[in-house]
Amino acid sequence: MRLGYTVVPKELKCGNVALHGMWARRHGTKFNGAPYIVQRAGEATYSPEGKAQLKEQVAYYMKNASVIKAGLKNAGYTVFGGVNAPYIWLKTPDKMTSWEFFDYLLEKANVVGTPGSGFGPSGEGYFRLTAFGSYENTLAAIERVKNL
Repeated sequence: MRLGYTVVPKELKCGNVALHGMWARRHGTKFNGAPYIVQRAGEATYSPEGKAQLKEQVAYYMKNASVIKAGLKNAGYTVFGGVNAPYIWLKTPDKMTSWEFFDYLLEKANVVGTPGSGFGPSGEGYFRLTAFGSYENTLAAIERVKNL
C-alpha cells in the first residue's frame, strides 16, 4: 500500500491560475482519496510505536543492502548506492547491456533485478538490485552471484 501527500501553497500560480485549486480538483476527481484503512495505517506511523517499528524495518532492509553491496564489491563489481535507500546499483560487466545482464543473472544465478535501461538512456549499462527481501534469501542470492 502507498500513501502520500503533497503540500501546494495557495500562493503558487502558473500565470494567473492558482495551482492549489487545480491540484485539489485533479486529485479529487482522479484518485478520490486513499481508503480509510490506509489513512489509519499512515497515521499509525507517527505514533511512538509506529516510529519504532519503522526504524526497525528500515534497519532490516538497510542491513540487506549492506550485504548486497559488500558481496558485489567482493565479487569485483563496481557498485553504487545502498547507503540512504535499499537499492544497489552496479555497472554491468564485460560491456553487457542491462538486459543482457538481466538474462545472465536470471539464467546463471536465479536472481532478478531491474535493468538500468528502464530508467532512461543514462541507465543503460547499469543494473539495480533491491534489498526488500528476507535476510536469508539475500545471503543466498549474493552467494550465487559471487559464485558466477
